Amino acid sequence: MYICTRCTKNLIGLKIQETTPTFETLKMILIADSGSTKTTWKLVAGNGNVTTISTSGMNPFFRTTEEIAAELEEKLVPVAGNVEHVFFYGAGVVNEEKGAVVSRAISRFFPSAKIETHSDLLGACRALFGKSAGIACILGTGSNACIFDGEKIAAHVSPLGFILGDEGSGAVMGKHLLGDYFKEVMPADLRRIFAEKYQLSRDEALNRVYREQRPNHFLATFVPFLAENLEHEYCRQFVTQNFRSFVERNIQKLPGYNEFPVGFAGSVAWYFSDIMITVLAEEGIENTKFLKDPIDELVRFHTETK
Repeated sequence: MYICTRCTKNLIGLKIQETTPTFETLKMILIADSGSTKTTWKLVAGNGNVTTISTSGMNPFFRTTEEIAAELEEKLVPVAGNVEHVFFYGAGVVNEEKGAVVSRAISRFFPSAKIETHSDLLGACRALFGKSAGIACILGTGSNACIFDGEKIAAHVSPLGFILGDEGSGAVMGKHLLGDYFKEVMPADLRRIFAEKYQLSRDEALNRVYREQRPNHFLATFVPFLAENLEHEYCRQFVTQNFRSFVERNIQKLPGYNEFPVGFAGSVAWYFSDIMITVLAEEGIENTKFLKDPIDELVRFHTETK
């Protein structure tokens, strides 16, 4: 059992430098890891310099080509120049149609670049295992799990989104947490802390969930409350039960799940890794790996893999 904590400064063969290179004369590749909440972009220049840009999440289920293009023009284009290859890994890129929502926006600014759009799950596979086999899981705003055979996703359990699935995700835990708060299932001492922290009325919560855009993002914002109060038995049991649900309804539905190492990408898995390790150990799964953010390992994959 090990937890992977490698960071960009340890990338072999790359000189990490948070600065804008002279892009007029340098060929670049552009790599993106996009969730429903945020997108991290890495511009890798021919001289090895890496520049990081952050934008909001670009899930094509929630964002249009026009919306994505507008944000790219404001935040990415001013620092990106001669890009010849784009690798975009994103939540919501479940087929070619959804991938095209993103690629059309990117191609407006980099018309001569080769653009590849892939699911965030394939990105997690490559970041966690490179070209080796394993079970790759995502636990962030949403959740996902698959068997990776070293080249492609060989078996997959549909996540179904935060209404029908996404067990263990930030959105689902936030959904259940709000339900416990307003139905007074949450212990009284925690309800007082929650009320003081968020100042959230029932009507406001209902409006944010049922009437406004990106309710999954709103729900996931309550996960830090669990982390801040993890010493409370309610919070620890709450996270434990959500993780058990993820394991039972996702990992254990994969064929031969106990024959592979298991890896996790995403902030929810990262911050509650000790609980996940315990839950997995109960099922005899001990060869685990955690990445808070896959992007640096994706840079490694695309610069070292031939």
